[in-house]
Amino acid sequence: MTGMEHGTPGRPRPTGEGRDETETERYDRNWIEVLQELRVLQTGTQILTGFLLALAFQPAFSDLTSGQRNFYLFLVVTAAVSAIIALAPVALHRTLFRRRAKRHTVAYGHISLITALVTVSVLVVGVVAFIFDFVLDSRAAALVAVCLASGIVVLWVAVPVGWRFRERAERGRRS
Repeated sequence: MTGMEHGTPGRPRPTGEGRDETETERYDRNWIEVLQELRVLQTGTQILTGFLLALAFQPAFSDLTSGQRNFYLFLVVTAAVSAIIALAPVALHRTLFRRRAKRHTVAYGHISLITALVTVSVLVVGVVAFIFDFVLDSRAAALVAVCLASGIVVLWVAVPVGWRFRERAERGRRS
């Protein structure tokens, strides 16, 4: 939509969200939203990473079994991968700065955020399972991992997808 709606050249009609913005303004707004989501995600990831890194310097670390040490190293790598993925959109933005590529930056940011959410979910479940394994046993760790993973699937996937389908169905009825 690029017509003369509302008497302003280059301005689209309000979207279903009631917004009256150009494509460029929409990408700018979307980029700001991506950055805010990255900030939230990075804070949680940094806290978990700091916790993991501090563990190796605790006296009880020497009590870990070889399996627990391997799982610990897997979690450290997962934390690093999560941070790298979450920072990737910022690196892309720096590279493409002032090259009129905001659309690509926002799309890349979206994909990176989804991927980072997956790695963070693995990290959260893994860290809690690791603690349960060390404090209790591997059966307790498996049980808490299943419970947490189920919660993530429900709250991070099922509920949002359900709302999306409901919104789509409501729009279809109004049309």
